[in-house]
Amino acid sequence: VIHRDIKPANILLTKDNQIKITDFGAALNNSSQTTQVSGVGSPAYMSPQQVKEQTLTHQTDIYSLGVVLFQLLTGRLPFQAGNNYSLIHHIIHSDAPAPSRYRPEVTPDIDAIVARAMHKTTEGRYRTWEEFSFDLANAFGGLASRVEVIPDSEKFNTLRRLDFFRAFSDVELWEVLKITDWHRFPKDTVLIREGEVGTSFFVLAGGEVRVTKQKRLLNILRTGACFGEMAHLTRSKFVRTASVSALAQITVIEIKSERLQQASENCRHQFNGAFLAMLVDRLALANTRLSHLLAERNITAS
Repeated sequence: VIHRDIKPANILLTKDNQIKITDFGAALNNSSQTTQVSGVGSPAYMSPQQVKEQTLTHQTDIYSLGVVLFQLLTGRLPFQAGNNYSLIHHIIHSDAPAPSRYRPEVTPDIDAIVARAMHKTTEGRYRTWEEFSFDLANAFGGLASRVEVIPDSEKFNTLRRLDFFRAFSDVELWEVLKITDWHRFPKDTVLIREGEVGTSFFVLAGGEVRVTKQKRLLNILRTGACFGEMAHLTRSKFVRTASVSALAQITVIEIKSERLQQASENCRHQFNGAFLAMLVDRLALANTRLSHLLAERNITAS
């Protein structure tokens, strides 16, 4: 789907800090035979291809979001004009200034991202949303993930091997595939940050992560482990009590609480059973560690 009217007024922030795009009245299904309608969109956010009424792809939306990003960083639009004719001339012929021109603290990598998103030609612009989001995530804290196209059959086989999903039936695992997002993150990526509000939990499909609190190491989690589940179990805004980061490249399965709540009763039941088994294992581990600690201190528990 090509939105064709990406602008601040059509970008909403929910109470759970989720970003939503609204007003698809101008949207175009690029898989259909729909005839494009001229004059659709807000001129200040239109790509050169859109103002010239050329055939559009998702890259026109990438350009528009680049304009939104410029405005977010600087508080102004990249092109100032007294009328639409002059504005369209600038969009087609003028290069957008770097955001750092108006805000010197903006870094060169952010300037480069905005410039590429707003490139005049589709060849010079980001080709995919993945490329755009990866560069943004790298620039804003190293949260980038290379989202590769993994066949559903491979995902299914991975789920079947993980302890967390051991009790799930084949039908339930296929449903899990529909409500999850899969990511690959590089070493030292912070997936969960202490003190931030979270709405997702994760299952580690490959690799290891470290769990820290106030920069002190609490645990090392390996393939099959689940973390961040309190964001779902509390059913409310949950402030993360620890940080989780990648020890090396990892593959993680992300489950958003709101999507799990919309799953079938059988699927939710299996998740609850997996959570219960996991909590029992953690209690047993905590008891063992406490016993060892008491033994080391020559204290006999009553």
